[in-house]
Amino acid sequence: MTGASGPGEAGGHEDGPHARGGLPSSSLSALRGPAVRRLLALRQDQKLTTQHVRLMAQSLEVTERTVWRWLAAAERDESAAAAPGARAQSKDRFSVTPQVRRLLALWKGNVAAVHRELIARAAKGEGEPPPSIPTLHRAIRRDLTPGERAGLAGGERAARKHDVFLARPRPWRNQVWETDHVQAPVLVDVDGRARRPWITWFTDCATNAIMGVAVTPVHPSRESVLAALRSAVLREEPYGPFGGLPEKVRVDRGKDFLSRTVTAAFDLLDVTVEDLPAYTPHLKGTVEGLNRAVESMFLAALPGYARQPRPGKRASRPKDEVLLSFEDFTARLLAWTLWWNTEHRPSPLRGKTPLEAWQDDLTPLRDVPATDLWTFTLEDAGTRTLTTRGIRFRRRDYVGPWMTGQAGIQVRVRFMPHHDHRIEVYDAATGRYLGSADLADQATEEQISAVRRARSARARRLKKDLEASQRERYAAVNQPEAPQRLGALTTAQAEAELAQTADSDLAQLAMPDLIPPAAPPADWRTPASLAALTTPGPPVPHPYGRDGASAPDGPGGRAAPPITDENGDAS
Repeated sequence: MTGASGPGEAGGHEDGPHARGGLPSSSLSALRGPAVRRLLALRQDQKLTTQHVRLMAQSLEVTERTVWRWLAAAERDESAAAAPGARAQSKDRFSVTPQVRRLLALWKGNVAAVHRELIARAAKGEGEPPPSIPTLHRAIRRDLTPGERAGLAGGERAARKHDVFLARPRPWRNQVWETDHVQAPVLVDVDGRARRPWITWFTDCATNAIMGVAVTPVHPSRESVLAALRSAVLREEPYGPFGGLPEKVRVDRGKDFLSRTVTAAFDLLDVTVEDLPAYTPHLKGTVEGLNRAVESMFLAALPGYARQPRPGKRASRPKDEVLLSFEDFTARLLAWTLWWNTEHRPSPLRGKTPLEAWQDDLTPLRDVPATDLWTFTLEDAGTRTLTTRGIRFRRRDYVGPWMTGQAGIQVRVRFMPHHDHRIEVYDAATGRYLGSADLADQATEEQISAVRRARSARARRLKKDLEASQRERYAAVNQPEAPQRLGALTTAQAEAELAQTADSDLAQLAMPDLIPPAAPPADWRTPASLAALTTPGPPVPHPYGRDGASAPDGPGGRAAPPITDENGDAS
């Protein structure tokens, strides 16, 4: 073996490769293992020379003595060839234990709190004394990956940010759609109340186009999904040019998207529904990206935007801020949707707008007539008999002008969920469409308003009943229009509910003047307005000990009140 080379030789830093613009130190460290294993192979073949070691030392910017030492260590222990020159791990070095991992999860990644907990447990004899906080920090950074540290502090969603995801190949138009509900962080004026509306939309994964959208003032339902689906499939004005039937739709286990009515509509339209596992938003990244983009690019600039507060703080907004009406909010959202489809250029489309990407794709489209699509998206209610009073559905009568002379036939009823003011009627035998039927004897707006006020009063008294049974529903819209409440009432139903409310209102049943109170003692200063309401008669004597009277015989040593007849005379 040769001795170490001087500082001016290849092993020095003055004229080494790094000084001449060579590899960084991290890359040189990564090359040590393969270099030593190559020298070991030359030695086993009896071809190793001093020149090999000298060249290797020059390349790795170390001395020849260091390379010979690495070779000797690798011959003694094969594991030393994996990371030559690495500091040997001490057997007494602190490592992260399962107990530390559990405490990190308990204290949300707070290392100082974990350290205090370890000290407290060691004092009780439940473990060894912990190292210092810097040592604990180093062990956590060394033994846990960034994803594990984020997951122990913030849960699975935080850990997912450090994962690596594969990108799906970009499909053709209408091959795959994705759909979702998102609650807009914007307060909107809905019938005088500030509410956060919900948006339901379908987006095409190939072109990033928003195919269809529906907006509801309150929590969405399967009716919102069907309304958005119709606007997504139809290509006629005002929905085009995007549209047609997709081959597959991805949903995330939402009960509205997997309801019987919606799945039946997809089955009739020959559309496959892919139900994704729970808590996997990355599997429908197109619509999730749209949910994030609409807030930062559009909703954040609207009046009434519910700004995200700091933890522990409530969201605040200016007290004099004027909220948008529901109709105005819907109009602005649809205008932004048009801008997204025709002017915005998402980065995955490489400079194209969704409209340009859609038009450049020559994949044939599957269209459905509007009348058939409306039929497919209705809910079936079974067969009924058309009588002289019309069609009995949910204990209410529905009539239509086409029913004249049709009494006695069997019909099939279909309806849009929550739109109980109208039903669609088909022949039970042939399936031929007969016409629509409207609710007979529908209540007036004044009656409906009175019923709603009575319901609100009852709901304030019985909050549990409100949570269990009452929820206001609004129709989903595709065009700017005033919010429309769902839930029709007949005149008889309105009058019955108002009568029941009047009978059960204890405040109206109370009669405070039925039994006037007794007259107060004579030495009390009673206002004349109150004294006139009392029962005439002798004053009530004071309790024992106040007027010097002897102790009464009443129970507890209290003065027994006088017994008076109906004329106020004491008996």
